[in-house]
Amino acid sequence: MAVKTFAAIDVGSYELAMKIFEVSKAKGMREIDHIRHSIDMGSETYSTGKLSSERVDELCRILREFSDIMRTYQVSGYKAYGTSAIRETKNKVILLDQVEQRTGIHIDILSNSEQRFLDYKSIALKEEGFQKIIENGTAILDIGGGSIQISLFDNDALVSTQNMRLGVLRLQEHLHHLDASIRQYDTLIKEMVESQLSVYKKLYLKDRQIKSIIVVDDYISELVMRQGKDSIGGIADRKTLEYYTEVCRTKNISELSKLLNMPEEKISLLYISMILLHCIMKNVEADRIWAPGVTLCDGIAYEYAEKNKIITLPHDFEKDIIACAKSISKRYQGSRKRSETLEQIALAIFDGMKRIHGLGRRERLLLQIATILHDCGKYISMVNLGECSYSIIMATEIIGLSHIEREIVANVVKYNHLEFDYEADENKNQMIDKVSYLKIAKLIAILKLANGLDRSHKQKFKNTKISLKEEELIITVDTAEDITLEKGLFDERAVFFEEVYKIRPVIRKKRS
Repeated sequence: MAVKTFAAIDVGSYELAMKIFEVSKAKGMREIDHIRHSIDMGSETYSTGKLSSERVDELCRILREFSDIMRTYQVSGYKAYGTSAIRETKNKVILLDQVEQRTGIHIDILSNSEQRFLDYKSIALKEEGFQKIIENGTAILDIGGGSIQISLFDNDALVSTQNMRLGVLRLQEHLHHLDASIRQYDTLIKEMVESQLSVYKKLYLKDRQIKSIIVVDDYISELVMRQGKDSIGGIADRKTLEYYTEVCRTKNISELSKLLNMPEEKISLLYISMILLHCIMKNVEADRIWAPGVTLCDGIAYEYAEKNKIITLPHDFEKDIIACAKSISKRYQGSRKRSETLEQIALAIFDGMKRIHGLGRRERLLLQIATILHDCGKYISMVNLGECSYSIIMATEIIGLSHIEREIVANVVKYNHLEFDYEADENKNQMIDKVSYLKIAKLIAILKLANGLDRSHKQKFKNTKISLKEEELIITVDTAEDITLEKGLFDERAVFFEEVYKIRPVIRKKRS
């Protein structure tokens, strides 16, 4: 592959950023330029729900400049993503069309979990520092304009992630509304933050010890990175952070701008970020931070390189998604043994039907997650298991899954317990397009069949073998136990499967 030039554009809450990369299979990725432009879109969106005409004009002017720079570098491909400031606008469809018409740049909107996952990927690709840091209790703190994301590691796997609306611009808006002086920031921010953190600690931390926090932001990272003396970024302890927080509290903006070598407009947001981070470190009892110095643009570029097989990812991100699903199941007292049995049967059926269903590796992962979360709704109701499971999954972020993928998993789990509603998913849910609708139907058919094979919840089968013969799916089970119940209820589950695939499933017991 010849060397190509790629542009990654982050349409953020308080800044537009673009990184230009040279990419090739021989040399991987190399950043060759980084352009940043401050623009406060978040404050307007969070307070009014829309961007003013003046702000839209400013956005388009900067994007046209970005477009000119891309032409200068002869960029062969680009990707532009909008985050919370665009995501939370009431008229985003009109806004994005207007921007594309005026600038020629198409902006896609990232869901919160997609945005954080890209940030997480860019951290993990700092392999040397990442593997070293996560050996002990670690959390990733991703500070944005509209919200923060706290993600926890356990045994090198990402097990939980939680979003809180405590972003620096949102906090700044609250402080402006209260007409607070900068000397009141410390007290007021702590009051706003600690109430949410106390709930978070009870639900997610419990006996976990967090020693290190990996920080992704635009202000603290810049400051800490200057101290870094190696390639992995900057490391600072809590005392260093307390020192800088005190400096910000006692000096005026002009003095701080000179001392910290930062533009004056960034100082207020830096101070808010520091108070926020210090408050979180104190609550989780972390004693150091690592600032790898990555941005969303890095994550966008890595996504491009991964899809085009330019780089090989050093970390198993699917393992993180599965670990996160298992953590959710455990929280809602799901049956681990039952999930493992369902997973083994469902994936065996999926793998045995590759030439029939036309689904890929990603859909296999979604099916696996559905088997893990198949009974999470029983925590709320044994009667309305399907509806409650759907609500839990849709209300719980699974980092690494897009919103539509979460919708697919939630529907597969829901209709594993209910009769499939043909009209509701195809016509009433605007999120589900035709392709997603068919994926849901195909995965439901497989999960229903797997569920029927373990109807007694006693994990009777040691092995399940799948073979396709003409218009039959032969499911051969290895067991010495009585499977009268499974056989009796199997036909009921097989009806929908046959409707979806036009193949009749047949269960056979292996003869000893």
